[in-house]
Amino acid sequence: MVGKWHLATTPQGFDYFDVLIGQGPYYNPPMLHGGIEAEATKREHTGYTTDIIRDKTLEWLKEQRDPDKPFMLMFQHKAPHRNWQPGPKYLTWLDDKEIPEPATLFDDYSGRASPAMNQTMQVNRDLSDKDLKITAPTNLTPEQKAKWDAAYNPKNEAYLAKRDSMSKEEIVKWKYQRYVKDYLRCVKSVDDSIGDVLDYLKEAGLEENTLVIYSSDQGWYLGEHGWFDKRWMYEESLRTPLLAKWPGVIKPGSINGDITSNVDFAQTFLDAAGAELPDDMQGKSLVPLFKGKTPDDWRTSFYYHYYEFPGAHSVARHYGVTNGHHKLIHYYQLDEWELFDLKKDPDELSSVYGSADYKDVEADLQTELKRLRTELKVPAVDPVPPPKQKKEPKKKGKKAA
Repeated sequence: MVGKWHLATTPQGFDYFDVLIGQGPYYNPPMLHGGIEAEATKREHTGYTTDIIRDKTLEWLKEQRDPDKPFMLMFQHKAPHRNWQPGPKYLTWLDDKEIPEPATLFDDYSGRASPAMNQTMQVNRDLSDKDLKITAPTNLTPEQKAKWDAAYNPKNEAYLAKRDSMSKEEIVKWKYQRYVKDYLRCVKSVDDSIGDVLDYLKEAGLEENTLVIYSSDQGWYLGEHGWFDKRWMYEESLRTPLLAKWPGVIKPGSINGDITSNVDFAQTFLDAAGAELPDDMQGKSLVPLFKGKTPDDWRTSFYYHYYEFPGAHSVARHYGVTNGHHKLIHYYQLDEWELFDLKKDPDELSSVYGSADYKDVEADLQTELKRLRTELKVPAVDPVPPPKQKKEPKKKGKKAA
């Protein structure tokens, strides 16, 4: 493993890992290091976390793996998690650019159920000074801090000098530019790291016999609906990146529109390795889709469930179903519903739930929702999270001589 839950393995099992503690910081991360037989040890690192994860990944490929045996490597990044701290290389990248605003940046949430309005993830009010880099990180080395201040202080001073005379709309536009540029700067370093790994696979003669999959755990709001973060069943957070490269199997440039899920990954890895696929696992192998052949029994709908309320960003608990054309969402604690026609209303601005024109669509989705909840054995009552353990106060005492 390298980074934020990263795994390197051979047919004999896990043989290497470096894991961030919690989500980890963007700079100078402590990491847990060890092997399957060893107790993990904490190691300090100096540098930008994205680059460190890249370097450890390449180190394993070049020095740790057995070149005569097949391998599986997973490397995942802290970036672009909140609060989007760019690396030294890209601190001023995009300073001379204006990023186009999403059409829904100033959404008023009037066409939907009440939860869309009652959240705490709006660019205009919920980004902190740390998110906006008005306040600098506190864990930088002197050299890192000097570069950071040189990049951000002039921009911050210019903004603060005129903020009191700016309109509310102008302030939102400034916050959006700062947020989205920092996000893209973080992603730029991730792009570099992935490119370096792909370059090595080519240089080492591994490219033609290696399946490469690039994905994520969810989508993300870059100002759409005036938001940052994720959590909703709306398209921007529901849709997840999935790119794959497999010479001789996947036709270059091909696109597949079937509904897939992260639960398909385990079955896919087993299938690609020629291993048996257990019947008691959720998910289906993506290998047939990679070969351009969609199985007759492939899923045509997708179930979603979010229950972390109260919690981060105050997104109401909801579950729902979508078939890619229409989407039905139930905010079950509030007993509010939404129904969207994704072809006519791709931004999901106007719910048509209860409309006579969509009576049959609504009935079909209600039936499918009930079927999926039964098939997936969704409990009628949400799991109760365990209570947070109170940390024991540290005892004060004399240090041993």
